[in-house]
Amino acid sequence: MRLPYINDDPKMPTKEDQDIVTRVKERRGGKLLELDKALLHAPPIADGWNSFLKAVRTQSSLSESVKELAISRVAALNHAWYEWEHHAPLLQKAGGVSEEAIEKLKDRERAGEGLDDKHRAVLEVTDAMTLGVIVPQPKFDKLKQFFSEREIVEIVTTISAYNCVSRFLVALDVGEMGEKYKVDME
Repeated sequence: MRLPYINDDPKMPTKEDQDIVTRVKERRGGKLLELDKALLHAPPIADGWNSFLKAVRTQSSLSESVKELAISRVAALNHAWYEWEHHAPLLQKAGGVSEEAIEKLKDRERAGEGLDDKHRAVLEVTDAMTLGVIVPQPKFDKLKQFFSEREIVEIVTTISAYNCVSRFLVALDVGEMGEKYKVDME
């Protein structure tokens, strides 16, 4: 990483900051990930991040396959291999998307091969939001064929949130993935 990680059991200068560490650890089952140890350089940011991502990850009505497909595709498009290594296995575990289709998410030309229409609609909106921000109306209309208004808001929020996550991870090279995946950081 481009900054030193906060240690595994940090002693923060204020009770408020220490409480933030406690909340992050509670969400993570008692352990800090490299991402957390980067974020905790700015405790209030880590606290907001923790709350927001908890809602995205655990309080939406989306199926795991839809959520993890969007997250994994964002990771692949943005070269956020730390994110990919955490979420592609969750997509595989969720079922509904073959191992071959998951691997193709890394390929801009072949992504979508092997996906059903519902997952392909999510992929197309993920690509539009990640690569160009604007979602063309036909892609949005396709999403509306498969998902409720609440689910659409949750899909768009998940894609947005994980674009934020991926940009943070790549900019700071969290998990030292730049070298492992030969990402040009020069």
